[in-house]
Amino acid sequence: MYYLLFATVWLITLLPLRLLYLLSDLLYPIVYYVVGYRKKVVHTNIRKSFPDKSEKEILKIERRFYRFFCDLFFETMKEIHFSEYEIKRRMTYGNVSGILEQYSLGKSVMIMTAHYGNWEWTLGFPLFMPGLQASNPIYMKQSSRNFDKLMYSLRSKFGAELIEKKELLRVLFRLKKEEKRGNFWMISDQTPTGSGANFFWTQFLNQDTATLTGTEQLAVKFDYPVFYADITCTKRGYYHCEFIPISLEPTKTNEFDITEKYMQLLEKRIQTTPEYWLWSHRRWKYQRN
Repeated sequence: MYYLLFATVWLITLLPLRLLYLLSDLLYPIVYYVVGYRKKVVHTNIRKSFPDKSEKEILKIERRFYRFFCDLFFETMKEIHFSEYEIKRRMTYGNVSGILEQYSLGKSVMIMTAHYGNWEWTLGFPLFMPGLQASNPIYMKQSSRNFDKLMYSLRSKFGAELIEKKELLRVLFRLKKEEKRGNFWMISDQTPTGSGANFFWTQFLNQDTATLTGTEQLAVKFDYPVFYADITCTKRGYYHCEFIPISLEPTKTNEFDITEKYMQLLEKRIQTTPEYWLWSHRRWKYQRN
């Protein structure tokens, strides 16, 4: 089954990206108007996040999101045919020197990212760090074994060494013991799991929001500086990722300072261009108290 899935994606994505965008334009009305994929979730999320906007403005953001959502699908699958030149042309980076400076001090770094823009293309980051320790994105296995295998092959194509979430702590200890440096990419805008009593709550997009604190806890434990990967879409099919320091000395921060600053930076980006955030995930599952 995996090989059939791989072959299907491989054949479809032989088309140039400009033609895949035509397919995306055709797919959009089907996903939005016919299937209505998680339409209620998307509309509710946007409505509550922007209470001051009119219904017309909410629907405009909603439609733009679904258009981008279809683009994201084809962009991600197209990576199967991308050359190193192509991925480096379409995803650029700023302030890499900040990470290199920490490397020169013998430190690994934690990179807090989000489901914003094309986060999948940031997995080509090792191409910008030749001769240094590879990127280490943290991931969770997909429920579909075949889809998980496909995504793993795409995500590791350009040298990223993926770490399964359950193995993260063990790997961090091993790399530190071996005196190896890495850049650990953490998608930190997900809904936490477990008991609500242990959540860190903050105001995010005008709502009480339960927030993951794992990245902050690990940064403090290992004394690894933390950066925010601020992704912007410069034009269709082109992105820029700017590394913004959150904390260069995490052991000297107050509890939850790192998490709070990350949420503020992400909120600012979403408010600027909201259509590029993944509104379809159920971000606000829990209510305070």
